[in-house]
Amino acid sequence: MILSLTESIIALGRLVFGVFTALGRMVIFIITTLSHIFRPPFYPKEFASAVMNVGYLSLPVVGLTAIFTGAALALQIYSGGSRFNAPEVVPQIVAIGMVRELGPVLAGLMISARVTSSITAELATMKVTEQIDALITLSTVPLKYLVLPRVLAGFLVGPILVGVADSVGILGGFLVATLTLGFNSSTYILDTINFLTSADIISSMAKGAAFGFIATLMGCYYGLNSGRGALGVGMATKSSVQAAAVLILAANFLLTAVFFTA
Repeated sequence: MILSLTESIIALGRLVFGVFTALGRMVIFIITTLSHIFRPPFYPKEFASAVMNVGYLSLPVVGLTAIFTGAALALQIYSGGSRFNAPEVVPQIVAIGMVRELGPVLAGLMISARVTSSITAELATMKVTEQIDALITLSTVPLKYLVLPRVLAGFLVGPILVGVADSVGILGGFLVATLTLGFNSSTYILDTINFLTSADIISSMAKGAAFGFIATLMGCYYGLNSGRGALGVGMATKSSVQAAAVLILAANFLLTAVFFTA
């Protein structure tokens, strides 16, 4: 009994130690990466390529996810509101639901699914094939050449993708409400505009920046710290997407508490 309790305490201690060790390495990675922002040389081509990959190429999946979510949300709110004789709340609830929560979270999760996995696989493969060692041999800092452009692109493009998700999601609700539920289009648009506040939009953009930063950072971190071989690349890719998704949901809760807890 005593031996079993001791082993349990040792296992718990190892787990806690491992968690804090991983957090410490991640914090050091973040600080080291950000320390290169204003140091030359700069790599505009890498940054432009990262913007294209993170932003433009993510638009289809973000847009499709948002429009179907907004449409389904309108149907659900209309059905639920009808039980309380208040189906007219559809435009207001769709707007606030998409802008405050669903738009940012869906965009963040889609970025983590598409971009985080892509970055991790790319950097992990470069590590396995010793391309990163070659960059170091050529006096190129991997964090500055490979990580910083991607992280900055995620941070800057994230709010744009969230804005697209918000707008397209509201459009999906608008189409369902006006084409199938009998809402007047002008009234629906006015209700949406009048109900949203600047705080809603600011919080949505802030979440987009945070989620884009997290998604790209996790991809770079796990890519550069992957194991060797095909198994290492696969494990790093899986771990990066899981970590990005969990951190995005946790950050969403914290940012919601900051912006809307009075």
